[in-house]
Amino acid sequence: MTFAAEVRKAVTPRAALLVIGVLALQLLFIASYIGALHSPKPTDVPFGVVAPREVSARLVTELDGLPGGPLDPRAVTDEATARRQVLDRELDGALIVSPRSTRDTLLVASGGGTVLANSLKKIVAEAEASQERTVRTVDVAPASSQDFDGLSSFYLAVGWCVGGYLCASILAISAGSRPANRQRALIRTGVMALYAIAGGIGGAVIIGPILDALPGSFWGMSGLGALTVFAVGMITLALEALTGIVGIGLAVLIVVIAGNPSAGGAFPLPMLPDFWRAIGPALPPGASTWTARSIAYFRGNAVTGPLLVLSAWAVAGTALTLLTALRRKPDH
Repeated sequence: MTFAAEVRKAVTPRAALLVIGVLALQLLFIASYIGALHSPKPTDVPFGVVAPREVSARLVTELDGLPGGPLDPRAVTDEATARRQVLDRELDGALIVSPRSTRDTLLVASGGGTVLANSLKKIVAEAEASQERTVRTVDVAPASSQDFDGLSSFYLAVGWCVGGYLCASILAISAGSRPANRQRALIRTGVMALYAIAGGIGGAVIIGPILDALPGSFWGMSGLGALTVFAVGMITLALEALTGIVGIGLAVLIVVIAGNPSAGGAFPLPMLPDFWRAIGPALPPGASTWTARSIAYFRGNAVTGPLLVLSAWAVAGTALTLLTALRRKPDH
């Protein structure tokens, strides 16, 4: 047998196409991660300003005009409202201007991302110095001392997402990527649900009682984990049912290549380029990271939207998996 014939047998056209697809995913991985994270800088950070009426509008205009547009400032009526909006995650920080002294107060929330909180401190300190004023910082939602740079929520979400698509991939590889009938599709869905519950509780045990890396409700974290794992697992099963083994690559594209760098983990969303900032909240890693931080540091505030995103992925994945199985001819 000639060498060319051996090559054709060793690398079939289907295998060659899959290898090309893997190369494309590799290059997209590099482009996505470096594109999102190589030059983080705050842009249009939601920022409150509490100041006497006679200077409020001018101060908002000045902060809005800072070079590079790091802040999206808006006037807030009083300090209590500013604190509430930071804890509700409507604002990432707020400046409280003192009418009686030259020392003002900056409210931040490092639980939402230490890097962003530190950036706000630097930006505001420079702006205040130019006006011959000083500023003290108050962290209204501080990150745990065991949660370096506020990254634990992100890595927890990533772990849940990885578990979801790996479990779905194993189910596909071990017994055919497309479920042969409705019963098998239901069984795979049931297995995915049980795995998701175990993964959610396991992640919450590790992040809480074992490592003490994150505060917050244990069962809240467990429920979030179960939903995250199930959503990612079911959308992976759906893609496998629709496209075969290619579905694993599509799941990696959605969850790993697009979802992880845009999740607001290493750098919170206001520090990401526009494209990644736009897609992050709509993908499972971003929705899960945001919710985990809210449970841990923000009293469970501002979680309705992200939970609806995860639920939508779960429902869409389940529906597509079952509908695809219904359309297949039963085994004889």
